[in-house]
Amino acid sequence: MRRAFSIGALLALALAACSVASLCLGSFGTSSPLEAARALLAWVGVLDESSRAFVIEQRLFRTLTAIGVGASLALSGALMQGVFRNPLASPDILGVSAGASLGAAVAILSLGGYASGLVMEGGFGRAALVNASAFAGALATLALVAALARGGGLSVPGLLLIGVAVNSLLTGVLTALQSFVLEDTGITRAMLAWGFGTLVDRSAEHALLVGLALLPALLATPFVARELDLLGGGEEDAAALGVDVARVQRRSLGAAALAASGAVAVAGQIAFVGLLVPHALRLLVGSAHRTLLPLSALGGAVLLLATDCLQRALFGVERIPPGVVMALLGGPLFVVLLLRSRPALRSW
Repeated sequence: MRRAFSIGALLALALAACSVASLCLGSFGTSSPLEAARALLAWVGVLDESSRAFVIEQRLFRTLTAIGVGASLALSGALMQGVFRNPLASPDILGVSAGASLGAAVAILSLGGYASGLVMEGGFGRAALVNASAFAGALATLALVAALARGGGLSVPGLLLIGVAVNSLLTGVLTALQSFVLEDTGITRAMLAWGFGTLVDRSAEHALLVGLALLPALLATPFVARELDLLGGGEEDAAALGVDVARVQRRSLGAAALAASGAVAVAGQIAFVGLLVPHALRLLVGSAHRTLLPLSALGGAVLLLATDCLQRALFGVERIPPGVVMALLGGPLFVVLLLRSRPALRSW
């Protein structure tokens, strides 16, 4: 417990440092921490500062959105890994991110003139509709994967393979939809943004929507943590100890789908956060979900925000989408973690 507290404190300090750095980095140059602080004070009415627009409109909401998206993806991955008892489970591996993207794309097409779902041109109501459609797509994908796996009598590794297949199918459908709207550059740009992920031009609505999706998932974690620990010994053993396995799975996967869909709806598909962060923290603090779940959310926020700050400092605000950066950094890091954790993997 002391180790988990120490790691949590370090992650909180890292998040604070990355937040300050994010508020100081922008397309109009780099601000000092003092200038960023003055802009924040001006925003709440304490000071009258003309430069506050740079920090608030260009940086603050991007920072808050990155924190919410990273926390949502990592928490979703931790919940899925607990339910499926496999450290390779994550929103992108099981097709949840692709399902959420497809649901959001269908909503964009259905709304017609609402061409750019990621920049809130249609207002909060239509943005919430896109978010709801993304959640429906994520939940339907999870249900499909689980039904196919159970119907075929497949084990957990088999379920992961089903997830990969469904993910490939949904990605193909999404690509086909994009090919039909190539002439409409607004819709095509919005749908492509979901594929690569983006944190550019985030607004207060983006931060609010991802927060509304993340909060219920976080509130659900204390009610499923103990049962997920017992579920780690197998469904039969957990049921013998009094765990309602089906109810725990529904609650956990529902929370995971809600968190992942909220993240995808406002920032698009960003891989490896939901896979890498819970796996790394499990090696550091163990598999007790009472600490693993909140630390995963904190670690995901730190990872995505730090990655965004790094690429902004090196390449500029709009050069490389966060999904591409995470793929370039997350792939090699995950291979290293897998090689270092082979004994732990055998116990799953």
